[in-house]
Amino acid sequence: MLHSMPSTGEPSLVHGYKGWSGSVLGSMPQRASSEEARLNQLGSYYGADASSSANSFQGKQYPQRRPSNRDEFDGPSQLLDKPKEPLYEPKEEQLPQLPVTLYAQEQDEILSKVNDRLSRVAFDFVAKYQFPVPIEPDKRPVHAPGDREWSEWVYLLKRLATKRRIPARVLYNGQIKQLITILENSLEMRHAAKHQSRPLKDDRNILQLVSSGLQVAKILKDAPAMQYLDSLYVQTESLVQTRRAALPASLFSPA
Repeated sequence: MLHSMPSTGEPSLVHGYKGWSGSVLGSMPQRASSEEARLNQLGSYYGADASSSANSFQGKQYPQRRPSNRDEFDGPSQLLDKPKEPLYEPKEEQLPQLPVTLYAQEQDEILSKVNDRLSRVAFDFVAKYQFPVPIEPDKRPVHAPGDREWSEWVYLLKRLATKRRIPARVLYNGQIKQLITILENSLEMRHAAKHQSRPLKDDRNILQLVSSGLQVAKILKDAPAMQYLDSLYVQTESLVQTRRAALPASLFSPA
């Protein structure tokens, strides 16, 4: 039984509730008793008496939410000890150079193949499961994969996922949470394929982008696209290895 609280002119929260419920609704005393028992159980669990447990429960059952605009770095924090080595801001030209053996035209061709195939993957996926494609007045209706750029297909698939239109069963291993991350990882490939004035990418980055497209085909369970992109990856990797074998070994030895 909860202890009586000092009289302050107003009934306590718990006793006032019981007194009111007992005089008006006959079924309410049982509900108050069960609530009382539950609070007593909380008190015994935390090693406190019933009244302190009740007060603690009543005070904490509605915690105040942290403001959404609060910066966690404004609160208590720590600074790590500085390294013993002299600190300096490294320049880009001082960083190790990763091998670049693919020509610009070859990079563009590889990334364009991945871009076009992924657009087809998205088109087939949306058509197969009859997902809605919003009609936009400034864009043509979709009749072929090329009617939307890959970035637009990514946006559509992400919106379908966040709006819970895509059931997990249609994805590889039900990875609905991983879908958005995998799609975002493939976006760099589209930008690289369209903006040909960009600097050359290193060989590992090109292989990474092909692999990123392969992961998209995998999670959307497009077997023909997986085979195509895997073959493209193997061909690209073989070309890179052939080019590297023809270069002086000193270029790849550690400094």
